[in-house]
Amino acid sequence: MTGPIFSNDGICPICEDGVTFNAWNEHLRDHYLCARCGSIPRERAIMVAIDKFYPNWRELRIHESSPANRGVSKKLAEQCPGYVATQFHASVPEGSRHPERGWRCENLERQTFSDACFDLVITQDVLEHMFDPDAACREIARTLRPGGAHIATTPMVRRAQPTIVCAERNPDGSINHLQPPDYHGNPVDEQGSLVTFWWGYDLASRIDRVAPFNTMIWSVEDRGRGIDGPLNEVLVSFRTQ
Repeated sequence: MTGPIFSNDGICPICEDGVTFNAWNEHLRDHYLCARCGSIPRERAIMVAIDKFYPNWRELRIHESSPANRGVSKKLAEQCPGYVATQFHASVPEGSRHPERGWRCENLERQTFSDACFDLVITQDVLEHMFDPDAACREIARTLRPGGAHIATTPMVRRAQPTIVCAERNPDGSINHLQPPDYHGNPVDEQGSLVTFWWGYDLASRIDRVAPFNTMIWSVEDRGRGIDGPLNEVLVSFRTQ
C-alpha cells in the first residue's frame, strides 16, 4: 500500500490535541484524515464553527440529524448531555425509535419535536438530499430557541453559479430525475441518499427567504487544523428574534 500524498502535523479541532493529518487522495474533502480520530476536513471545519460561535455548546440542547459515527457527531454525543441524534427511514414511524437500533426517527421536513426546544441544530451533508429544503429550514427554525442557530455543511458545488435541482418528488410520491441519479452513503439505508440539489452560494439567501434566519457562509483554510480543499464551507444560520 502506498503512503499518503502528503502529511502534516497540527492540532485537530475534534481531538483537541497534536496529531498528524494524512491526505490519502487528491479529493481532500473525503480523504484528508486525522490519524487519531479519522475525521475529515468538513467535520473539523464545522467543529471550529461550533466552538467559535457557541463555545458553551456542552451546556446546550443540540439536535443533530443524520449523524456519523465519528468526528463531530461522536464528540457531541460524548461531551454534551443535551445532545439528541436522529435518523430518518420511511419504515420507522416518525417520532418513534428503531425497534432494534434504538435511534429516533425524524423527518426534517415535518419534525415531531416541540417548538423552541433546541439551542443548536447540526446537519452535516444533509441539505443536498432534501426534496423540500424550504420546509426543512422552516421546521429547523421552529424547533430553535431565539438566538440559536442551524450550523450545517453541504457541498456547494455550483459556488457562485445558480443552484440546480437534480430530482423532485411528484405528487404521487414518485421521483422525477432531472439529472442522472447520484447517491451518497447513508448509515441507515443501503441504497444511499439521492442527491436532489447541486447547491450554489445562493443557498444562504434562500434559507433567509423561507425561514426566520440570518445566514452566513463561513470558511477557513488552515492545514494546522487539518482544514483544506474545496467544499468545506459552513453555513451558520442564526435564528432571528
